[in-house]
Amino acid sequence: MRILHTSDWHIGRTFHGSSTMDALAEVLAALTEQVRENAVDVVVVAGDVFDSATPAGAAYTLLGDALVALHDTGATVIVTSGNHDSAARLGFQARLLRDGIHVLTDPLAIGEPVTVNDADGPVRFFGIPYLEPAIVRQHWADTELRTQAQTLAHAMDIVRQGMQENPGRSVAIAHCFAAGVDATIGLEREVRQGGLDVVPLAVFDGPDYVALGHIHGRQQISGRVRYSGAPLHYSFGEQNKPRGSWLVDLDATGLSSVEWLDLPIPRPLVTLTGTLEEILSDENVAAHADHWVCAVYTDALAQTEPMRRLRERYPHCAMVQHQPTETAEAVERSYVDRLRGAVTDPQRIEAFLEHVRSGQGATEREGELIREVLDDRVRAEALI
Repeated sequence: MRILHTSDWHIGRTFHGSSTMDALAEVLAALTEQVRENAVDVVVVAGDVFDSATPAGAAYTLLGDALVALHDTGATVIVTSGNHDSAARLGFQARLLRDGIHVLTDPLAIGEPVTVNDADGPVRFFGIPYLEPAIVRQHWADTELRTQAQTLAHAMDIVRQGMQENPGRSVAIAHCFAAGVDATIGLEREVRQGGLDVVPLAVFDGPDYVALGHIHGRQQISGRVRYSGAPLHYSFGEQNKPRGSWLVDLDATGLSSVEWLDLPIPRPLVTLTGTLEEILSDENVAAHADHWVCAVYTDALAQTEPMRRLRERYPHCAMVQHQPTETAEAVERSYVDRLRGAVTDPQRIEAFLEHVRSGQGATEREGELIREVLDDRVRAEALI
């Protein structure tokens, strides 16, 4: 049996204020073509289908179109909910979907597999929706469920019981932080408290393959436990991470092979670092004018209207940061220390300018103006 493992579509997410709907539709169309070309039997979507618990109408339309297109390839589609999804909203349409599309959002149905048969017999797919301990512990009052780790461990116990009751090869689907993952800082919404909610690898013992979601970059926790990551780049922190999905083959005895399938990147991301003039150079513009751009300019002083100037040459500049590289030793001193050492008014002004300008004091022309203003003040006070 051939399985395509994808996750974290985040339908409806914006990228620095810009819609990603068209780009995601393009990528999901490419994914659908890969399903057809590789004769995939089952497509697994491991959570965070939507980016919000209250998605807009257009997000439902895109999801419906994608599921129907995948189903039309002849593949069975199995979807679980993630921490961004509302299980109720994602699952309400499950009964309305055509045969061969399964949306699994009910925690009480974890032990009831979706069964897909091939020439070697049945394959059991156990979908674990995102489980918030405070919400689902009511279902298992006799079990201590305070953390994600405890809750996933209990869910996998239910899966293993389901495997005993339903013999055959098996695939588990979950949405969590697993031990050993490399998260994208500031992107994957926390589903843990401190280190308690990191799920140990041993929790996933049993199934032939475990399809995980939540981490946006592909990760291999073990040969049979993997994250596929998101199909789009949703942060500049992800810009060097490939986008795609895992193509998983099961033979008669279990996991046979896993292959990575790259997806197209509609608009690449790039971070450009240097002085503002260097970033705006013809060479950079020629190479990156059509990219999403994060500009990190290193000029000693903050520049006037940097975003406006950048967007004149980079229409898709999404972020600008000022990170000066040359910092005078005076910057290391506190503002209070500077003022204590200042005796005259010009010295106090110079201390202030060094503080707000990362160590750069007044220019020669500014010094002349400061002296003129102070001299005018002295003359005015002398006439009082």
